[in-house]
Amino acid sequence: MINNFIHRLGCLFATVTLGFSAMAAESFRPPSVPLVACNPYFSIWSPADKLTDADTTHWTGKSQRLTGLIRIDGRTYRLMGTEPAAIPALAQTHLEVLPTRTIYSFAGAGVNVTLTFMTAALPEDIDLLSRPVTYLTCDCSATDGQKHDVETYFDASSELTVNTPDQSVVWSAEKMGGVTALKTGSKDQRILAESGDDIRIDWGYLYVAATRDQKPLIAQVNAAAARDAFAGEGKLSPSVSSSEDAKQPASSAPVSALVFHYGKVGEQPASHWLMLAYDDLYAIQYMKKNLRPYWRRNGDDAAALLKKSAHDYASLKVRCEKFDRELVADMTAAGGDNYALLGSLAYRQCFAAGVFVADANGQPLQFCKENHSNGCISTSDVFYPMSPQFLLFGPSVAKSFIVPFMNYATSERWKFPFAPHDLGTYPKANGQVYGDGERGVNNQMPVEETGNLLCLFAAVAEMEGNAKFAGLYWNQLERWAAYLKEKGFDPEKQLCTDDFAGHLAHNVNLSAKAICGLGSFAKLCELRGDKAKADEYFQIARESAQRWVQEADDGDHFRLAFDRPGSWSQKYNLVWDGVLGLNLFPAGVARKEMDFYKKMQNKYGLPLDNRETYTKLDWIVWTATLTRDRADFEALIAPEINYLNHTADRAPMSDWYQTKSARKVGFTARPVVGGVFMPLLYDKAVWQKYARRDEVKAANWAPIPKSPTVIVVVPAADQLAAKWHYTTQQPGADWTHVNFDVTSWPEGWSGFGVRDTPGAIPRTTWDTSDIWLRRDVDISSSQLKDIELWFHHDDEAEVYINGVLALDAGGFVGRYDYFPLTDKGRAALRPGKNTVAIHCHQTGGGQYVDLGFVDVKTN
Repeated sequence: MINNFIHRLGCLFATVTLGFSAMAAESFRPPSVPLVACNPYFSIWSPADKLTDADTTHWTGKSQRLTGLIRIDGRTYRLMGTEPAAIPALAQTHLEVLPTRTIYSFAGAGVNVTLTFMTAALPEDIDLLSRPVTYLTCDCSATDGQKHDVETYFDASSELTVNTPDQSVVWSAEKMGGVTALKTGSKDQRILAESGDDIRIDWGYLYVAATRDQKPLIAQVNAAAARDAFAGEGKLSPSVSSSEDAKQPASSAPVSALVFHYGKVGEQPASHWLMLAYDDLYAIQYMKKNLRPYWRRNGDDAAALLKKSAHDYASLKVRCEKFDRELVADMTAAGGDNYALLGSLAYRQCFAAGVFVADANGQPLQFCKENHSNGCISTSDVFYPMSPQFLLFGPSVAKSFIVPFMNYATSERWKFPFAPHDLGTYPKANGQVYGDGERGVNNQMPVEETGNLLCLFAAVAEMEGNAKFAGLYWNQLERWAAYLKEKGFDPEKQLCTDDFAGHLAHNVNLSAKAICGLGSFAKLCELRGDKAKADEYFQIARESAQRWVQEADDGDHFRLAFDRPGSWSQKYNLVWDGVLGLNLFPAGVARKEMDFYKKMQNKYGLPLDNRETYTKLDWIVWTATLTRDRADFEALIAPEINYLNHTADRAPMSDWYQTKSARKVGFTARPVVGGVFMPLLYDKAVWQKYARRDEVKAANWAPIPKSPTVIVVVPAADQLAAKWHYTTQQPGADWTHVNFDVTSWPEGWSGFGVRDTPGAIPRTTWDTSDIWLRRDVDISSSQLKDIELWFHHDDEAEVYINGVLALDAGGFVGRYDYFPLTDKGRAALRPGKNTVAIHCHQTGGGQYVDLGFVDVKTN
């Protein structure tokens, strides 16, 4: 029945929508264009209509400049970036964003130029999907019947390798077999040292590389000098040497520059290509164990990465072109040209908001990041909307984000009867930080997260035709089903995935999720052969659905909350009733809701509910599928394209925006846009076509890493509050020194901060931009060997011991955790009295700081 529906959608309305869709496709203008889209740290975008209208940035908006120039018959033009401003831009004639490629076209001076950014995000092969490599190909051909001398120039700023531009970098040129590469990285290499949201990588190395048979000119040289030399003679200035001892901030460090000579170019296209790659060495910390990126699991290093990527270039071009054609065709058949545009823009954004790593058994684990919301890692109510893109492409990618979450949820650390919210703050998946974390029930999302997991396990089972994967965690799933049975139908006052809207009791859409979660569990029981339990839970789910229809009814629609007549909301959670074939709710529910939604739409989309005019892009797509009617679907999708075309916020696609003004409310570059692939899950033939291509066949995942034993040496406020001297006024320059007099500073009990900061225990209010703290602590000689800091900071902080910098921590953590001391900081510790000095700076959101010392023993 569902397959017939998809076929009908693909044919019945084709004529009606052809004219509008073709026009939309021709004029589509992404708010920001993906260029390099590999993971949250290697993610570079162009925030403009034309590639030469703005400098490229990291998804956070911070400068990460890529520059492109071309010389045609001795005259130079810009292809990418705003510099040098004196050089004119070659006219851009076209832009196309496809799932794995972004293609810019230019024309001028008798030559057509095509720049193609290709990230081989082919989901059936996680080796490829995890490679942090983007290819940039430049094709040139004459348009006037003449032959033209053509040379191209490309450079990458050292900004790509640091969190802030004042950090020092080092660089070198290397030869790796048939590949020549320019390597740049931070001087200090602080591997996985910082966690948080507005954070860029400052460890590992960037490579700008090309095959030697293309005879590239390469240099690491001052940007202005490199570009002037190219513009003047098509050459490069000599490289500037790097010194490990020098302090060269990224803002003024050399760029990695590369020049290709095309010779005489005629009507036959001439082509050169290069690779942008980033070897992060270690990608994720999972329960205190640093994990390698998946592509490194068999011992590959940067040299192997570049050599393999160079070898595969020609075949990957063909594969990416074929994949893009096929996926765009399937999206067009399912929802029209507008839907294909939306899915194409979402595809790389979704995958680039997370990273694949290898567990101890070499199996793939995926950790997604809450970009531009709170920086959490592996958040259930983020990977829930993200999941359709992963589910579509097979068991290995679909299970990759569930396994690490379930390892934690089934561990002795998680003691609640409902599912966790997250695994930590990216890139450290060391345990939940949201709300009360592991300590209590405040600001948890019990029905939300529990329903999410049950629906996702049923979706995996639907894809595979069995419930074997669910069987690995069956005891936990039974407990969660029992929890929803008791608490799910009429949720108590609590948060849901739309936590920005605040706590809400009697949430009708959340109730629908719980009912679908119970139906999902019944489906799993049925697949496991437990007919009695399947019948029990199907009966509970069906009776709950009937009751839902009666109690949520509000005339021509259904309510936001059971106790709020006159209210309404999108019921996007009902999507699982159709996708999983649960058939719990009457078809008239979706019809009535859809008719109401179409009356409530604004210019740029359907609001999330009656409380505000903002919406969520991913939920609109889910809501649009509920009637399984093409006209309904296109009616809700068209305003989303209108939003993307007209928003003034030139940032990677936001999923939270105002439906009247097209302005972003928040949220940028998040993985939740993978939810736009939900319509393809209705078509079982399409779903199975992609899912069966899975080459990895992931299984036999390693257990959760064992946590070290932590012994308190000097307690922090989570164990025992202590008095500190503190000030919120800038102290003297020598404030960290042992002999500095702090007797005039006030005293306060730890910790210092404001309420509702995740994981915080504030006893002394600190609500200014900065705080400086001092305290003397006693440590015995026997405690010095394995000592580390027990620290909670929100936001960035520095810790000094006896006047020596012992920790420089950026971002925030959301919970107490242990941190290693710097070598100099450890050396500064001595038996007996030690002076500890802390500076913490508030950048936004919560704020808190507290510190103790612990002895850490590896198990």
